[in-house]
This record gives sequence, C-alpha cells and structure tokens, in this order.
Amino acid sequence: MMECKKALDAEDNDYEKAADWLRKNGSAKAASKLAGREASEGMVGVAFASASDKASIVRVASETDFASRSQTFTTLVETVANACLSIDTTTNNNNNGSDLMATVTSAGEDGNGNSSKTVKDAMDDAILAIRENLSIASAETLVASSDQSVIAGYVHGKVFNQSNAGTAAAIVELVPSSSNKNKIKCTLSKDEIEAIGKKLAMHIVAAKPAYLVPEDVPVEEVEKEKEILMEQMAGSGKPAEILEKIVDGRMRKYYEGVCLAEQAHMLEEGNPKVSKALSQVGLELVAFKSSFIQ
Repeated sequence: MMECKKALDAEDNDYEKAADWLRKNGSAKAASKLAGREASEGMVGVAFASASDKASIVRVASETDFASRSQTFTTLVETVANACLSIDTTTNNNNNGSDLMATVTSAGEDGNGNSSKTVKDAMDDAILAIRENLSIASAETLVASSDQSVIAGYVHGKVFNQSNAGTAAAIVELVPSSSNKNKIKCTLSKDEIEAIGKKLAMHIVAAKPAYLVPEDVPVEEVEKEKEILMEQMAGSGKPAEILEKIVDGRMRKYYEGVCLAEQAHMLEEGNPKVSKALSQVGLELVAFKSSFIQ
C-alpha cells in the first residue's frame, strides 16, 4: 500500500502513470535486492527461424527449480530464445550482453514510456513477478551453412508440452553429403531429414558430447589425456612401442566419449557410429549446439 501511495504521489494521482511507475521502480528495486544471489537452476529454450535457416539455444538461470517451472519463467525463456534469433552470433558470448538485452521482443508500451518491449524489460517483469535472481546464462545461434542445410532440434524435460523450454536441449545442422565415400545420394525429404536431426539431438541430450569430431578437441586436452594414460601404465615393464599402441587404443575410446561423430547412436537400431549412420543415408553432420541445466 505504501508503494502504491508513493506511485500516486509521484504521478499526481494519475492511475495509469502510477501503474507504470510501480512497474518501473518495482522491477529496479526487486532486481537490486536479488542481484548476487546464486542462480543455478533454470531452463533451456530453443527457437527456429521461419525460413528454417537459423536456430537459437539459450539457458536462463533461476534460483530455484520451483520458479523455473512456472508459466511466467517458461514464457521468459521462449522470449529470450526468439529474440536471440535476431542477433548475429554463433558463439556463446552474448550471455546478458547489451545486444541481446536491448533486442525488441514485442510492440506496446514497456512501462518506461517506450513504444516497444525489450529482452531487458521481459527480464525485469519476470524478476518482479517471480522474486528471484534471474539471468541469461548462455545464448547461441546456429546458422545454416548452405541452402541445402536442415536445422533440427529437441527439447527434453518440458514443463508444458507446447513449449520449447525444458531442462536440456540440442540443435543440429545436417546437409546432404557431397563427398560420401560410399557414393550414397541423399533421397530424403526435408521432413525426413528433420526427423533424423531430431533423433540425433535426442542422442546429444543423452550422451552430452563436447565436440563434433576428434580434430575439434584442443591439443592441450589431448596431450593431457595421453599423459594421464601413460602415467597409469608406468612401471608396467612394457616396451615403449607397445605402450604407444595401448594409448592409441584408449584414445579411440576417449574420442567415442567426447566426440559426437564417434559415438554409438543411441536411437538407431544396432547403435552404429553416428558418422556411419548418417553416411548410410547420404547425410553429413555440419554442427551442433547443446545446453543443460546442471
């Protein structure tokens, strides 16, 4: 009641302006009180451009799992994901940067007298409604590399079936192969490729690969893994050339764990290697992105 009185006094008893004053000052006050509190829960959201040539994947953090599963929070995650589509980024460097926060999400007054609402306005509204520290933990886009590319995705752990927000998600880009060793020409329709892409995204959510192919693994990470393997076999008495072969074999297993193309596809019959499963239908995996809550 005291806040309402302050608002009316500040706006000369104009009820509409007083409501805007409450919205503006209430958001700022709530945000300042909640800033700095740990936010390790949240939701992951995805969005796809109408032209099917771009997709976004974002993670919005909240303090509690209870708050993240509300309709207000789910709507916020979808709003951020859709806004991210209009930003030129393919790397995880936007977070809560000014470019994303300033992106317009809808028309209509935002409570500050502006004619449109931005991501920041949507964040402020959600903070005021939920009363938790909320932040954009990550924001990435995946842009089609060719006009033949098909981008597909999957969202796991949805709270609301019709939403595109959940506890984990992945997006992938597939393209008909131009250099297939088996000379298999892709005869699949776009819908069929999207279905394959969705299954692959489901695999990514379950297997959590960090890289696409072994060549993508940083050299320092590879060397560290080899060093650990050599230390594990220290004192075995085996000749150096034998140890080297053993390390090479174990490194293949290591790549199967961290590289998507080397993994056994969990959703394909017989669990063939992902790269083989795709080549058999004339497809190549160009890129993928994923995000998880804890």
